[in-house]
Amino acid sequence: MTRGRTVLFAFVCAVAVATLYAAQPVLAQVGGDLGVPDAGLGWIVTAGQLGYLVGLAFLVPLGDLTDRRRLIAVHLVLAGAGATLAAVAGRPWLLLAGLALAGLFAVVVQTTVAYAAALSTPEARGRTLGTVTSGVVAGILGGRVLAGGLAAVWGWRSVYGALAVLLLVLAYLVMRLLPPDPRTDRTTYRQVLTSLGRLFRERLFVSRGLIAFFLFASFGTLWSGLALPLGSAPWHLNTAQIGLFGIAGLAGALGAARAGRWADAGFVRVVTGGALVLLAASWAATGQASWSLWLVGAGVVVLDFAVQAVHVSNQHLLVTAYPCRTSSVIGGYMIFYSLGSALGATATTTAFSLAGWTGSSALGGAFALCALLVWAVSGRTA
Repeated sequence: MTRGRTVLFAFVCAVAVATLYAAQPVLAQVGGDLGVPDAGLGWIVTAGQLGYLVGLAFLVPLGDLTDRRRLIAVHLVLAGAGATLAAVAGRPWLLLAGLALAGLFAVVVQTTVAYAAALSTPEARGRTLGTVTSGVVAGILGGRVLAGGLAAVWGWRSVYGALAVLLLVLAYLVMRLLPPDPRTDRTTYRQVLTSLGRLFRERLFVSRGLIAFFLFASFGTLWSGLALPLGSAPWHLNTAQIGLFGIAGLAGALGAARAGRWADAGFVRVVTGGALVLLAASWAATGQASWSLWLVGAGVVVLDFAVQAVHVSNQHLLVTAYPCRTSSVIGGYMIFYSLGSALGATATTTAFSLAGWTGSSALGGAFALCALLVWAVSGRTA
């Protein structure tokens, strides 16, 4: 696992995951162009998340059967096709179809993370996961910054056109620069899916999955809804300015890259509990969007630090517990992630329409407290 390969893995994750979240800072622009009402804007994000959910269940397990290098390249090309469809969509249903297709094959992120973990030595696995997962967070948050800037200059369609090009370039680089991943076992696809199903009966997997569910519901509540109060009175920020809040989130998330090293040192449970407390506390600051952008920025930094620390700890614990099923276990774990993100994306726009940003903030804080409760109840088993 060379430094160059680690960086390539991180870039693949960043660009692929950006296809799921690039719409968030430009929702108002998309809605105005295609005639989508405010209450329905959450579905633009949710379409990709639902496609992602299907891919987690049925595509990621293929990584335990076939050459992961080739699988990553193929999925990048197909995700690029979905981004292209979104870029040229003239009707809402066509946009949703393109985003769902891009989301379906954006699960290349999980195949990439699993491959990176498999190539790493046990003593360096946490550090590798921390670096590669930082790419995921860079895509989620940095993608917002770039999407906001591109949309302000060339419109929201340019965002998906740029993503399509990057995905195709990365597919080429993967085939040129990563080692082949030959398989000699005789495991069948049906056996892999059966093995994935059994995971949902194991306490460690379920407890960490539930933590991820509420963790990313809280995360999705913030990032799928934050553009709404920032674009309204008294701020009236444009898409580029809203996208800049992704820099604050990126700083917080990258600051948690050391969570992998802490996990290598055996502090998974302590890091998880402490980070979840920070997550809940962060909503007291981000909830002040009606009068203080500085408090919102501080809350964003803390929230993304907490989310990244818990996410890396979760994955480290699970791939260590299930070393022979890294693709399946990460794919299964990320089903919880996808469901939580989809819940946060749809619920925050509904809460905002009913009770403003105060309602969305209360919802995000409640999700954080639920994650903390699961951690406390699970005891030392998780």
